[in-house]
Amino acid sequence: MVPVVTRFAAVRGGMLALVLLAASLAGAQAASGDKVLVVEIKGAISVAAQRQVTRAIEQARKENASAILIQLDTPGGLVTSTRDIIRDIVAAPVPVIVYVSPSGARAASAGTFLVYASHLAAMAPGTNLGAATPVQMGGIPGVPQPKDDKKPAEPSAAERKSINDVVALLRSLGQMRGRNLDFADKAVREAATLTGEEAQKQGVVEIVAGSVADVLAQADGRKVAVGGKDQMLSTREATMIAVIPDWRTKLLGVIAGPNIAVILLLIGVYGLLFEFWTPGAIVPGVLGGICLLLAMIALSVLPVHYGALGLLLLGVALMIGEAFTPGVGALGIGGLAAFLVGAFFLFEPEGADFDLRVSLPVIVGAAIASAGLSFLVLGAAIRARNRPAAVGGDDMLGARGIVLDWQDGQGHVRVHGEIWQARSDRNFKHGDGVRVRRRESLTLIVESE
Repeated sequence: MVPVVTRFAAVRGGMLALVLLAASLAGAQAASGDKVLVVEIKGAISVAAQRQVTRAIEQARKENASAILIQLDTPGGLVTSTRDIIRDIVAAPVPVIVYVSPSGARAASAGTFLVYASHLAAMAPGTNLGAATPVQMGGIPGVPQPKDDKKPAEPSAAERKSINDVVALLRSLGQMRGRNLDFADKAVREAATLTGEEAQKQGVVEIVAGSVADVLAQADGRKVAVGGKDQMLSTREATMIAVIPDWRTKLLGVIAGPNIAVILLLIGVYGLLFEFWTPGAIVPGVLGGICLLLAMIALSVLPVHYGALGLLLLGVALMIGEAFTPGVGALGIGGLAAFLVGAFFLFEPEGADFDLRVSLPVIVGAAIASAGLSFLVLGAAIRARNRPAAVGGDDMLGARGIVLDWQDGQGHVRVHGEIWQARSDRNFKHGDGVRVRRRESLTLIVESE
């Protein structure tokens, strides 16, 4: 018979083992689930930002993260990239928190849409959001249109269509997340803005916090709808993991800008031209090819106006043509004008909700550099190519020489300090002056001087 003490010890040991097993399982579950992925979006929203958010959502799905936190500071962005990010956030399998930070940051234009699309929105003190009015669709960007002081200008049909579409999108996101619909309307129609404290009071954001840790602490225990089901956030003790952009995302972030795209395009075009005119230089061709490919990648993700792109390339071609046909400069002047107009209208204004244009200093600098390369450098290269040879066998043509010896229509002559075998249908004697008419291999055909 087993003693009572022994049986009690066995039961106690079994219970202790069960407790340890349960604790280990709970710890493993917490370690695998209590993670928050932190993504930083700073600057204009572009394909690089969209790719970063997509990668974060995929990583959160694989690692069973508790949430994704997007630190946001943006003046706006590309329409296509913004809509892609919104779709990713809405379809995300984990809650997405958008946090406008640090102090002094903003979530303007496209940033307001991301705030409304998020499962939980937070702002740091000293930040603002709003001003989501679409950019001007008609006229010349940046040039004020004439106004009648007595009667406010009425928006065109295209502008009303664009505004109503944007309002509908922002209101639909507000209805989905239970956020202020009146401000959604004012942010688009009147370019209204709110500070962080005002946005919290008006039901645009849920949290005002000074740090990411404070956001996660306040978010803990809140219920949000993810995939049509309520989910409680567990973020207070979560481990924060920064999502680092890969090299492709970093490259897109660098080149996917209007100014960089134009500069890469010009370097690519002129690099290949100089390689064609100076075969074997290698460096201009390699550099030009790389820059041209990078420019094509950048232009493929930007809202390009292809008519303006054609005008820009036509301007470059006309300036190059001026180097081939120097004259009064009509081709060069026309090419310079075409280049300036093409660069100014290169990007579609409705493709972004912020000022997506090539900056004026870049346009002027690129035009001057392009004209200089075409008129001076390329022109000098063409003139040098057409200039008679100064060295080698061809420079012997027309050169003068002295007969050293001659017999039966052939002999030796001294030309440029060198002794050559020579032939002629004339007879010469030692010391006679001759002129080189042509060269056949290593024999000069000469005539009387």
